[in-house]
Amino acid sequence: MRRTLAACLVALSLALTVTPATLSAAAVDGTPGTSRAAERVRADVASPSSQDRATRALHRAQDLFAPAASAYGRTDGQPKPGKPDSKAHRDASLVMRDLFAAKEALSPAQRRIADSILARPTDGPKDPYGYGYAVPAVKKCSGNFCVHWVTTTVDAPPSEQWVNQMLRLMNRVWKKEVKKLGYHAPVSDQHRGGNGKFDVYLKELGDGGLYGFCAPERRKPGFQWLASGFCVLDNDFSQLEFPLPPMQSAEVTAAHEFFHAIQFGYDYGEDAWLLEATATWMEERAYDDVNDNRQYLSSGQVGRPDFPLDFFNSGGSEQYGNWVFFEYLSQHYGTGVVKNIWNKAAAFAHAPDMYSTQAISSVLKPKGGFKKVYSRFSSANVLPAKFYPEGQAWPSARLARTYTLTKSDRRTGKHGSRLLHMSSASWEVKSSSSLKSRKWFLKVKVDGPASYRMPGAYVLVVKRHGTDKRYVKLNGKGNGKVIVPFGRKKVKAVYVSLVNASTRFKCGKRYPFSCSGLPIDDGRSFKGQRYRFSASVIKR
Repeated sequence: MRRTLAACLVALSLALTVTPATLSAAAVDGTPGTSRAAERVRADVASPSSQDRATRALHRAQDLFAPAASAYGRTDGQPKPGKPDSKAHRDASLVMRDLFAAKEALSPAQRRIADSILARPTDGPKDPYGYGYAVPAVKKCSGNFCVHWVTTTVDAPPSEQWVNQMLRLMNRVWKKEVKKLGYHAPVSDQHRGGNGKFDVYLKELGDGGLYGFCAPERRKPGFQWLASGFCVLDNDFSQLEFPLPPMQSAEVTAAHEFFHAIQFGYDYGEDAWLLEATATWMEERAYDDVNDNRQYLSSGQVGRPDFPLDFFNSGGSEQYGNWVFFEYLSQHYGTGVVKNIWNKAAAFAHAPDMYSTQAISSVLKPKGGFKKVYSRFSSANVLPAKFYPEGQAWPSARLARTYTLTKSDRRTGKHGSRLLHMSSASWEVKSSSSLKSRKWFLKVKVDGPASYRMPGAYVLVVKRHGTDKRYVKLNGKGNGKVIVPFGRKKVKAVYVSLVNASTRFKCGKRYPFSCSGLPIDDGRSFKGQRYRFSASVIKR
């Protein structure tokens, strides 16, 4: 949901100044984080005009596609040497989205440059940044797609056989995403590519560090936030440029990027983190065996639970790593839960047009509510091998600290952390050989902020056989306790997860979170709320 240009460009303007290192609210046991980042954020969002932010969108697009200026027009058929980082420029579609949304605020001269960047490759070499074909293109159509390519220059695919493979691949992706999962087909381009089929262009992108992208092109008549689009994919996904075998790179790229085209038909101005996290989740739905999206898990809440779930960082991979949240929802409530979220976020006729976190909270309300579901999710990430089908191959959430309690040393003391919104911290409490009897229990006390700030706590007991999960009920002051088995014969360890499940925002403040909002319960200094717990061994 977007209603202003400023809101559409928040991810851009903030990502240029906020880094992962400066966002962390606290280190282990509540050490305050730096406030310099917050000062930089406030200074940044308070100053630029809408035209300044639009200019930033243009400059970012120019920077993204700058390699085309040197690659354009080459006829030797050889890509530039070097294998780009597989994480590089994965948000190219969002760069194009931001530029599309910014066009009206640009000067006439800037708009001409933006039009060249947003142009289809078949529009020709209007500008070296435009990625236009240098020679006439040919196309082949089948099913729901037309694939366009050239037969000479560096943009040429290796063979027509590869073109046929890409055409079949795109139709398989349509079948999975539109027919099987039930998402709306992309908005019609009104025969912009020569007919009513969706257009995909093959082009040399790998030498610029790009896998592919989709760009919004025309607003749907009568709707401000729905748009048609087209996609551009690398022409061969050569392993000289990409780490995976060519077909595997093509599969996950097609699944991810085509879902962006689908998203443009729901709300192209939706929060950037939701766009990228669900597109990366779609890779798992369409091509589960490729597992390219595992590379981002350590950047998302599986690896870094102290970073807000809805943080969009164009200089990092947090939003890609948080595909795991939607994987968790899918495992527990079926894959249709993500479509339900997009239906809530959609801006088409009679849709609620909610922003990302609103949509998620609305869908999860009858399932126990966001706080309870998010608490369970945070706890599951401590031991992904036990809670995700492929979790054995994943990293696990970083623990704040591990304690080992004994018969003579029965208390952890009070410990905790300051937590930003939609983030968590977890501790491990181990039993020892001196606590073998089944009469030993662990009493966990939680001291969080007031309940209106949505504190949560979850205790996971890992037994010799199975697990015991306890949601800790907190009172109005944020206090609560739970007693769980702790005898060494049956229990391996207890994990305590403290959760800030706040979803309260002052929207439209140009911060890189849900609804471009300032998180109310983080405070303007981004220190977050203090959470504490203590654990002690008792005998029953």
